[in-house]
Amino acid sequence: MARDSQAALVALNRFGFGARGGASGDLINAASDPRGFVKAELTRPNGVLLEAPGLQSAQQLGQAVFAYQDQVKQAREAAAKAGAPTEAPLQAPADQRPGPRRNLSLNAVATEIAGQMAEAKPGNNKPADNKPADNKPADNMAKPDTMQPNAAAPPAAKPAPQPLNVIQKTFRAEALARLQRATLVECGFTERLVVFWSNHFCISASKGELARIWAGAFEREAIRPHVLGRFADMLKAVEQHPAMLFFLDNQQSLGPDSRAGQNRKRGLNENLAREIMELHTLGVGGGYTQDDVTSLARIITGWTFAGRQGQLGAPGSFVFNVNAHQPGPQMLLGKNYEPTGLAQGEAALADIARHPSTASFIATKFVRHFVADDPPPALVARLRDVFIKTDGDLKALATALVDSDEAWKAPLTKMRSPYDFLVASGRLLARVPEDPGAYLNNLNLLGQPLWSPAGPNGFADTNAAWAAPEGIKLRLDIAAQMGARLGPNIDPLDLLEFAAADAASIETRRTIERAESRQQALALLLMSPEMQRR
Repeated sequence: MARDSQAALVALNRFGFGARGGASGDLINAASDPRGFVKAELTRPNGVLLEAPGLQSAQQLGQAVFAYQDQVKQAREAAAKAGAPTEAPLQAPADQRPGPRRNLSLNAVATEIAGQMAEAKPGNNKPADNKPADNKPADNMAKPDTMQPNAAAPPAAKPAPQPLNVIQKTFRAEALARLQRATLVECGFTERLVVFWSNHFCISASKGELARIWAGAFEREAIRPHVLGRFADMLKAVEQHPAMLFFLDNQQSLGPDSRAGQNRKRGLNENLAREIMELHTLGVGGGYTQDDVTSLARIITGWTFAGRQGQLGAPGSFVFNVNAHQPGPQMLLGKNYEPTGLAQGEAALADIARHPSTASFIATKFVRHFVADDPPPALVARLRDVFIKTDGDLKALATALVDSDEAWKAPLTKMRSPYDFLVASGRLLARVPEDPGAYLNNLNLLGQPLWSPAGPNGFADTNAAWAAPEGIKLRLDIAAQMGARLGPNIDPLDLLEFAAADAASIETRRTIERAESRQQALALLLMSPEMQRR
């Protein structure tokens, strides 16, 4: 196995979520045929889909949130009539409540490893534009320490009965399904593709109750079915999904000359049109102008979702509201689009998906994610050509990446994102999550709250975002907590064999051997380059 162990490590870390512990034999299987091991997942397209008991469609969830909001309103009205206080919010579950941060320090050896991992440029562990907003639902905050009640304090008034928070319940169920899939899958390449595309076409669950309950369904319905399909199909599914329309306010956009626009004296909202061109397809400098943004905004007026009254369709479903659509032809990127209603927008999206600037933008971002912060130009050019020649076939794009020599020769220098790090740790420890709380807590602590980037550009995908000293220190604290809880029953040197075998560096092996305890050794393993780099 020695001659293939380094390639096996690349297969598992660069393209997947790392080796699983236990009896999986992932490293051995990858070593026998590294490229074939990664590409095998591309032959199982149905394996990308995610179905789990209790997960519902966006339409069903839209109806559920409207019903929940009605129940909350009725409960407040009943409490007001009874004279009970109505301003006190519902108490959040433990993994939503902020609490004191625990700092569990290791010895100087651990600090040295943290310093090695943070050798990138100094800075925050996430860019400023990805800082979670203060008004976000704190879904992933660290659990507080157990607090003893003050004996002298008067008993608190019993809150009025409240309906079950279906929004939070749904979010946690979606998170658990995603985490379990990532933990159990053999290599994880297709799951990594899901994460990439979900971040590329991101929404934020912090936008409001609809975004929060729709976050998982958006990924299941608009991203997963097309990860190994055509980019144009994914683009259409994304831009017509209620979650994206809500996130970027397209339900508020009215054609100025439409019936609704004239009656309500409101006009265009260009948010969705701008992000389609700037972030989803052409990219900055992709050849479009502000006039093109305005034209696309006019073209997609009327793209909305049915509200609680269901006047246009089933509540929560995508609908085309002809009364809000700007009438007449539109000129976009030098082409005239006839006034064909919904088809006008779909034709525009199909053309943008095939634009050469889109191919270049997607290829560059794809290589940056999987290979290096500074994408090799030759590889970018090759993937751009594949994208163009195959009409945006994303399976062909992924295959070309795995077939490239650059993807295997480039050193493992990219820092795992917080999500990648936590999933990789769970896989190596062979612990399938039964509750998402610990993951949600730690993701928030590390600056990558699940499905909740601070802006439509998603989470950053470079070392500068995740390899700063403060971020490394927080990872060290989490690794120490894992070590304290699980270390006594685990031999870290055995885990190192599962993770990297003889591809592990001499420094990593010696550091683990010198640890003062199994708990400390496990924490050091989780902080090693073999676990932190991809």
